[in-house]
Amino acid sequence: MRIGLGLAAVGRPAYINLGRAEELPAERDVETMRRVTYAMLDGAYQAGVRWIDVARSYGRAEEFLAGWLARRNHGDLTVSSKWGYTYVGAWRMDAAMHEVKEHSASSFSRQWSESRALLGSAINLYQVHSLTTDSPLFTDEPLLRALSALGDDGVRVGFSTSGPRQAEVIRRAFELEVAGRPIFTAVQSTWNLLEPSAGRALAEAHAAGNLVLVKETLANGRLVVSPPPVVSRIAARHGVGPDAVAVAAVLARPWAGTVLVGPSSTAQLTANLAATRVNLADGELRALATLAEQPRDYWARRSSLHWR
Repeated sequence: MRIGLGLAAVGRPAYINLGRAEELPAERDVETMRRVTYAMLDGAYQAGVRWIDVARSYGRAEEFLAGWLARRNHGDLTVSSKWGYTYVGAWRMDAAMHEVKEHSASSFSRQWSESRALLGSAINLYQVHSLTTDSPLFTDEPLLRALSALGDDGVRVGFSTSGPRQAEVIRRAFELEVAGRPIFTAVQSTWNLLEPSAGRALAEAHAAGNLVLVKETLANGRLVVSPPPVVSRIAARHGVGPDAVAVAAVLARPWAGTVLVGPSSTAQLTANLAATRVNLADGELRALATLAEQPRDYWARRSSLHWR
């Protein structure tokens, strides 16, 4: 299955996804969210999902995943995690700040040690979290060497992107080398029906032999909570929800290696996975392509979403 499960929405009590609050228990203490995460992971595994994506900043997502792996002992999973943001929300819904970004060699060293302490050799891919054009990473030689060294330990190195200039970041990051060897061989970018601007750069990355993961396939819930009429019509035609249509549109891209979904409940997970039964016709794909927003408008709206 090309669909992977991201744990951003269940590893911490607050997040920006629309349609999330209604799916989660009213009480979001650590043990409750751990149980929610375990149920999600069980449901995903039973459905055939074999890729799990977490991050240091996803609250206790790595801890939850580590505990679940120890209990279930599944040996056929691919695990990706990310460093570069630190969770500082102290498990509070009303935290003034939930995460802090730092792309430095010291931050990488600390967070890599933390990820390894929890997940050990289960980590297959370690990614820079939300690389942007202004990141100091691009000129930090010690950091670049440290990232490159992960490959010597058999860990694939990648980066995720955010913002209206994703395509520029993708192309620039894949040019980075240490001792004549590319540092990155994987990218995780936002691509959805409202924000498809990175598509060409992701296709180029795929053609060059790099792994492409797609995140925020539902536009943080916008495509589900208030689906555009064309999405609703196509969903009704196929007998699925709007989320399945949005995910199916990503699966229709041949360059999309792993397509991530980030549900908040097993019910949302089941609805998301219905995308595997949807084969969108060329005419439907053309109709869906008309939904694209200007990247700056899309990212401005995303920045305005509240943690809840």
